[in-house]
Amino acid sequence: MEKKLQLAGIIEESVVDGPGVRFVLFSQGCKHHCPGCHNPHTHPFVGGSFWTIPQLIERITSNPLIQGVTFSGGDPFEQAEGFYLLGLELKKLGYSIVTYTGYRIEEIFQLGKTNPYFTELLNVTDILIDGRFELAKKDLSLPYRGSKNQRIIDVARTIKLGRVTEIEFHSLAV
Repeated sequence: MEKKLQLAGIIEESVVDGPGVRFVLFSQGCKHHCPGCHNPHTHPFVGGSFWTIPQLIERITSNPLIQGVTFSGGDPFEQAEGFYLLGLELKKLGYSIVTYTGYRIEEIFQLGKTNPYFTELLNVTDILIDGRFELAKKDLSLPYRGSKNQRIIDVARTIKLGRVTEIEFHSLAV
């Protein structure tokens, strides 16, 4: 049976969910339930609509303006296998991947020991926006994130160096 992703929604063109013009997929399902979350309708693990990877690829590639794809939510790591498989196909086509998650990258490394798709999804991700939204640290002036505790992480560099490497906003040029 073909893997399907359960999505709460899609934005076909966005310039606020990562660098460049991006296609954004909002996963359905999140365990974090952060107070003040911008997308509380994505928390339940029921609802949304189901999409196959070929359906999503066709929709994404139909727009020549799209430079990358953003996995948001909900939390894409709750459907790590499906988002990894989609990410793998998108990387073959030359798209960059930004993934938003309430998990910290350190948690993802640990969870990857029992669920290898956490590691695989991380490996196809170029930029990870990690950490739960914290209402007390809310700052709408921050690029690509809602609270000061969240980090913009260069995944490949973090893995190569063995330490979290954050990206400064000014270096996120398209």
